[in-house]
Amino acid sequence: MVDGAPRRHPAAGHNGTEQTVEPGGQLNMEALLQQAQAMQEQLFAAQQELADTEVQGTAGGGLVTATVNGQGEVVGLTIDPKAVDADDAADTAETIADLVLAAIRDAGRAAQELQAAKMGPLAQGFGGGIPGLPGA
Repeated sequence: MVDGAPRRHPAAGHNGTEQTVEPGGQLNMEALLQQAQAMQEQLFAAQQELADTEVQGTAGGGLVTATVNGQGEVVGLTIDPKAVDADDAADTAETIADLVLAAIRDAGRAAQELQAAKMGPLAQGFGGGIPGLPGA
């Protein structure tokens, strides 16, 4: 205390409550709505880009290749004929099933990395609050 006067937090207003706008300023709702609309458009564009982008995962040294879109949906699967052993159909079927699962998992991991790269910055924009509204 200085000269018996109570201290106030620098962000406190005249009545001791926290201000949500700059001193003397008003909250600009139109600017906030425009910002929200721009973020929504960026989100939709990123989602469309993910739907249109394909990534691949492989297993067995490339004997099996799975292709998924950026949303994680399997859109293609290739099995090299070298993976097939005609003399042991049962073992070959089991091996191919394992390779297919491994390739799909690998492609799914690649799709998750792509999603994080495309959507991560947008999610941070939503979590970072709205300028002028502390804690929002």
